[in-house]
Parts: sequence; structure tokens; C-alpha cells
Amino acid sequence: MNKQAWTEAALLTTGWAKNVLLEWQENGILVDVRSNCDAPAYCHVLPGPVIPGIPNLHSHAFQRGFSGLAEFRAHAADSFWSWRNLMYRFAARIQPEQLEAIAIWLYVEMLEAGYTSVCEFHYLHHDVTGHQYAESQVLSSALLRAARQAGIGMTLLPVLYQHSNFGGQPPTDGQRRFVTSTDDMLRLLERLRVECSEQNAQLGLAPHSLRAVTPDSLRETISGFDEINSLAPIHIHIAEQTKEVDDCITWSGQRPVQWLLDALPVNERWCLVHATHMTPEEALAAARSGAVAGLCPTTEANLGDGIFDMEHWRQGKGRWGIGSDSHVCVNAAEELMLLEYSQRLANRRRNILAEKSQHHVASAAVLAAVSGGAQAAGRPVDGLRPGQLADFIVLDTEHVALSRLTHCDMLSAHVFSSSRSSAIGQVWQSGMCRVEGGRHNLRHEAAVRFTEARNCLLNAQG
Repeated sequence: MNKQAWTEAALLTTGWAKNVLLEWQENGILVDVRSNCDAPAYCHVLPGPVIPGIPNLHSHAFQRGFSGLAEFRAHAADSFWSWRNLMYRFAARIQPEQLEAIAIWLYVEMLEAGYTSVCEFHYLHHDVTGHQYAESQVLSSALLRAARQAGIGMTLLPVLYQHSNFGGQPPTDGQRRFVTSTDDMLRLLERLRVECSEQNAQLGLAPHSLRAVTPDSLRETISGFDEINSLAPIHIHIAEQTKEVDDCITWSGQRPVQWLLDALPVNERWCLVHATHMTPEEALAAARSGAVAGLCPTTEANLGDGIFDMEHWRQGKGRWGIGSDSHVCVNAAEELMLLEYSQRLANRRRNILAEKSQHHVASAAVLAAVSGGAQAAGRPVDGLRPGQLADFIVLDTEHVALSRLTHCDMLSAHVFSSSRSSAIGQVWQSGMCRVEGGRHNLRHEAAVRFTEARNCLLNAQG
């Protein structure tokens, strides 16, 4: 029997609508979204305006365990590269049960913060010595279990990582848990295909970066993955740092984005994570390829990466989505706020992300992030319309920032003036209420497990 919920207002793919009825099947797929109708008898009436659930298109779950702990000066010119050394030391210790504990807490946080699905860019594959586990999917399985327990939708992206820099330079000792041969990666993907299918998770592929994979390995792995699923998503870090751009030019004579576009048939399957340092020509060409830009504003700010060229990306009609990446912030609204503010700083104008059809920045930004995130996830999570999952957020009308505002202004207040406190009342994923009163029912248990795992890891590092 189908399930129904009714709300006074909902942000549909076409904009705000009043008196909206949502109806979905047992599997969570919406079959009807109807506006301007009365609530049927015995229908569940939602306590506030509804917006679509937002996909988190870039996550490294294990990094939640040390987020906030690298905010001290280790060098005169601290950068992404000095932060990376700290990350390697943390990654060297983590065990499967600790990864699962960290991920459950992270996914609970994500749901409470308005993310209803996650793309897990997973490159921690081997044991602490760098050798394969007896079952190569052990750490991937820990993430899938965590997603299932928390109730968040999952796109699992096993990462191909083979070298330390362009030209096939040998990996460092700190990368020993990441390094996987092409053949082993394809075997891992085959094993994970069944496991992902069992919990309606999407399986994708993530060549880590152009510096970590040679052109031959990149082509061979993608070709092998095409035999598994030729439509599944492919994500790659690219042009995040100026050093990466300089090293790529030294190696190939081209900038990273231009090299990728020339070397491979980049299309709608691809998510270009960060893509921070592009020329206007690169940005236009990459946008027109159909690829999604995977933007992680709080992490990019935390690491001092730079500011994305949204102006030229939008000129090329490019899609984009947001991710929490290293999880210095786990808050979808805050990512959107910082994205808008960074564009204002770069362009010295206001209301950059607004569209002709959506003058309110928050409404336009949410719809763009949902659409781009759904494409990157490769899952049916593209807003409140038939054929998509019933993933949605109910705003808290009693929150002081939202109280007594219009529905559209409530969303603006949620993004721009909730002052880092939650203005989310409920979160539904696949037609199931995962968050009630702003809190997930696993919150306490997950927090205890996370704290114990983090304490163990920090003590192990001395």
C-alpha cells in the first residue's frame, strides 16, 4: 500500500508550491506529487515546509575522526600539503571497526544536517601494513554497514590510487593503505557490486587524481569498469591546488582539466571534484561536457585551496553540487552559504547563485545542489517528483530564525541566518523518517562509539 504525506508548502523542481501531497511506494519511490490539494483523510500531515533532501557528493568518512585537530601551525607556510601529512598519520592507524564507528556518527550528523545521501570517495583499502585483507572489501563493507544503520543513501566510490605524483612516481609510505593495482581494483568492484545492490546503494569508481594514476591505468580501469556498469558515476579530484596544476604542466604541458578533457570522453558520468583552478576556457569546456562540479566550500576554505570559477561554469550551463569532504563542517546549509559568500567576495556582487526562475538565492542553490548531486550520485534523488526517492527535509517553523516567516523566507533564513543551530525538524529518506525533532534516534549511541574510536586512535598516535 502506498504512503502519503501532505504539507502546506514544498520546494518542487519548478519552485515553491502550496498544499502539496507526496505519495510513494513501499520502496520509497515517489509516484505522485500533487499541489493545490487538500490533505486526504488519515494522511500524515508534515509540521512545516518541505525541501528536497540534498546529496552530499564528496565524503572521506574516516577524516571526520580528526576534523578540527589540524588547526595549528606546523610550518611557516602551512598548506594543503602539510595538512595531508597529518591526515596520513591518522589514516595509518584506523581499523575496520573504528572506521564503521566514525562513519555511523558522520552519517547521523549528515542526516540531521539535511543530507539524505552521500557519495563516499573511499581510498582506505588495506591493513595498517599496506597488505590486502583476506577479504579485500572489508573497509568498504564497514562503510556500507554504517550507511545502512544510519539510514542514508549511499554511492560507494572505491578509489584507484597508485602513485605519489605525475609520471608514475612511487607512492610514499603514508600512502601504503591506499595503493591498489588495476586488476585488484576491478576485482574489488566486482565483489562490491552484489553488496551494493543488496542495500540499493550505487557503485561507482574514483580515480583519485591525475597525479595518483597514470594515463594507461586510468584508461584500463575505466574500460574494465564499463564492463561492470557503463553508466555508473566516475569521480576524480582535479585542479584543487596550484601546485597540482604546476606539476601537471611540467609533466604534460597542459593544465589538469584540459588534459582530462582531451584524453578521455568526459561526460555526464563524471564528477570533477573541486576543479578550483581552471582557466575560463577550461571552465566553459568542462561545463559543456556535462560533468558535475563537486564543490566543497568549507573544506576548500579550510585547506586554503581557492575559489571556484562559478561565473564561467554557469556560462557553460554546468551543473554543480556540494560535499562536506574532510568534514570540518557537516551542514548542507552552511556549505551553500559559504559557496554564495565566496562568490560574492570573488565577484564583489551579491546574490550570485540566484536564477532568472528563482530570485531567492537559497531556493535556487538548493535546487541546483540537488540536481547536480543526484547526477553525481547516480541515484534517483533529483528532487520531489515522480520516479525519485521520497528524500525530503521538513523545516522547523518554531526555530527563532524561521518563526512566522513566509515559506520561501524560511528557507533563506535556514541557509543564511540560523547561526549554525539546526533549523531542521524532520528528515525523511526513502519515505522513512530518520530525524525527528532535529535528532536521529541513533545519535547518543553513535556519539559514544565515535568518541571511543577517536580516543583510541589519538592515543595510538601518541
